[in-house]
Amino acid sequence: MILSALRVLELNEKYHLIEGLGERDSLNPEGIDIDLRAGKIEKIEGESFLGVTERSSASTSIIGDIEKDGSKKICMKPGDYFLVSTIEKINCPAQPVVYEEGEPARYIIPDIKPRVSLQKAGVSLHYSTTNPGYSGNLIFGIHNGSNHLFTFELGARMFKIYWQPVIGDIKRPYTGQHQGGRVTSQGKTEVQT
Repeated sequence: MILSALRVLELNEKYHLIEGLGERDSLNPEGIDIDLRAGKIEKIEGESFLGVTERSSASTSIIGDIEKDGSKKICMKPGDYFLVSTIEKINCPAQPVVYEEGEPARYIIPDIKPRVSLQKAGVSLHYSTTNPGYSGNLIFGIHNGSNHLFTFELGARMFKIYWQPVIGDIKRPYTGQHQGGRVTSQGKTEVQT
């Protein structure tokens, strides 16, 4: 079951699911989902390692940051892969919530889809699950798989978020190292939590 954008906005008043929504989506959302905007763009600059107990994520360099650069244009060449942090901050409740009168309280989690404009430009979206307990900006990978330049502005609506209930309980909410929207360990090795 997917929660409508209007239901999410109602729940947002109580649970602060999405902070920093743009005016369009906070006042007049279209359809079932809410758009998220590109806030910071980073490029991977080094090697990564994923082991059984340790990992290191690559160093990155910032290409653009809406807080410093305004609506700067970002150009992706064919084959480029960038990490995009959303302007919006997500707060995924760590406890079950009542999302619909008469329904049992359940955990709710967001799911992400690309806006059709990305698909039509040959740009693919890479993302993972956002677990109950996570709070921070969302970070996605985007890859220009076309043979042409793809240019976008910081602040552009690029992704769609919708929320859905989880059936069953969980052992514990998310408390991992990427809490708060951390993008990288800057090449430092760390123990996985």
